[in-house]
Amino acid sequence: MADTRPHDVTHRSGPRPPVRRPPLSARLMRATWRGLPPQRYDAGLEAGLAVPGADGGTLRADHYFPRAEGDFPTLLVRTPYGRGLPWSPMYGVLFAEQGFHVVIQSCRGTGGSDGRFDLWRNETADGLATVSWLRGRPWFTGTLGTVGPSYLGYTQWALALDPPPELKAMVVQVGLHDPHALFHRGGAFHLENALAVGAGMTYQHRGIVPFLKAGLRLHRGLGTITGARPLRKAYESALGEVPWLDDVMAHPDAGDPYWRGASLSGAAEQAGIPTALISGWHDALVDQTFEQYARLRAAGARTSLLVGPWTHTSALRQGWPEVFAESLAWLRAHLCDDPSGLRPTRVRVHVGGADTWRDLDDWPQPPVPASAPAPAPWYAAPDGSLTSRPPAGPAPLTSFRHDPDAPTPSVGGPLLSRTAGPRDNTALEARDDVRTFTGPPLTEPLDAVGPVSARVWLAVDTGHADAFVRLCDVDGQGRSTHVCDGITRVTTTPGTPTEVTVAMSPTAHRFAPGHRVRLQISGGAHPRYASNPGNGVPDTEATTVTPAHLTLYTGTSLTLPGGAPASER
Repeated sequence: MADTRPHDVTHRSGPRPPVRRPPLSARLMRATWRGLPPQRYDAGLEAGLAVPGADGGTLRADHYFPRAEGDFPTLLVRTPYGRGLPWSPMYGVLFAEQGFHVVIQSCRGTGGSDGRFDLWRNETADGLATVSWLRGRPWFTGTLGTVGPSYLGYTQWALALDPPPELKAMVVQVGLHDPHALFHRGGAFHLENALAVGAGMTYQHRGIVPFLKAGLRLHRGLGTITGARPLRKAYESALGEVPWLDDVMAHPDAGDPYWRGASLSGAAEQAGIPTALISGWHDALVDQTFEQYARLRAAGARTSLLVGPWTHTSALRQGWPEVFAESLAWLRAHLCDDPSGLRPTRVRVHVGGADTWRDLDDWPQPPVPASAPAPAPWYAAPDGSLTSRPPAGPAPLTSFRHDPDAPTPSVGGPLLSRTAGPRDNTALEARDDVRTFTGPPLTEPLDAVGPVSARVWLAVDTGHADAFVRLCDVDGQGRSTHVCDGITRVTTTPGTPTEVTVAMSPTAHRFAPGHRVRLQISGGAHPRYASNPGNGVPDTEATTVTPAHLTLYTGTSLTLPGGAPASER
């Protein structure tokens, strides 16, 4: 390995920042990873570079590079979470060791950068200003890629909205493009995830100790905060003032002018930028990843999709060897003209229940044969079963009461906290405010690979409720583990039956022989979602609540990409 001072970090004018090895903390974390590609170069670092932002303020950045002579492409990583752990080793050190210049930059108002952080309004302008600065670096070859997870995905889409000519490839890992959907998808406020984002955005860039202290305050006060009336500003006891979070809570309607320009969905239609997408089945942003993929495919863009058995955070921990290898292969292919690491198919997904990986030509995979009929629904029956036989006519199935002051609790799911992922739902399903409908034991494996939805016929005495639905896999011992779920806010004439379709997150799951398919229905999942107050007042503003009685009707059904109950086919 070359260890000489590289010519490509010299500066044309002004004092030259000291070139040194990456921080010890980054090197120690880097040493813990196994199963990564062999190191090609030693990594060097220029820390604390001053980059002019779009408003004339300074954006702080660190530059990692291969300590070797030669020309190397550049990766831009823009983050509001600070430039230390884990970003320094995961992106700075590892990619520099593989032959990339890596610029990790703190977004406006974070990590020593000037200005005030905003959830979305500055990222396109500051990203373009950073590329303008890169053009003046003697080591910049004009070949640029981007990479990163979560909000680091949002900063990538922001740059792609008006892409500079140097941008040749993107890798969006568990990434965001629509802030409104992160907080309000389905009409309910995503309370627990909003608090987690608030803690991360506000404290992570300040260092590990302030971040841990904020997390501890939030954990200790979670019950009080999530049960407060009203919800707005209740988080301040743990997080202090967070202006953007208060704005998010105050504007639930996607059509509100406040959200104008927040969604970057149009960036995926820039077909000239090859984009790799990586997510996990239990990621809080997995639905956004599938939306990004659909838009890229519709635009004819070069794209790939990898979905593993991960949550938002485990994708960057347990899944990191796969995520890093996938990212590196894509960047080498499109920045270094080396496609040798690319897999042959466009899509690769992990199949839950079978613990196997499956390569697909596209997503969702087309039916075989192409003329095959649409999947038949599974109908909820009065005896609590799921059947392929449609009901003879509308009739009540069952009723239950949802009390916002004693709400149905959330169990696992696509959260940002450590309780995310698949969990045993048995105790939850024993509650009197949860209803389940279960299919017969399967006589053969049933693969559900694709979109999942439920059609729910219900009446609400108050006219205001949420319909939370969940697909579960019930094993031979009766343990019920959820696969995917979704929520929809219901506003209707009090007492009048209405039909709502609830889209769940897509899935790739195998139900084994002897297992049963279950549809779970309730009026919420708290504190994952703010509880519907039952009176039409926005859930973050309500000071009083009204319990709601929900009646389910025949015609309620589950649609799986795998079809009807195996024993009835």
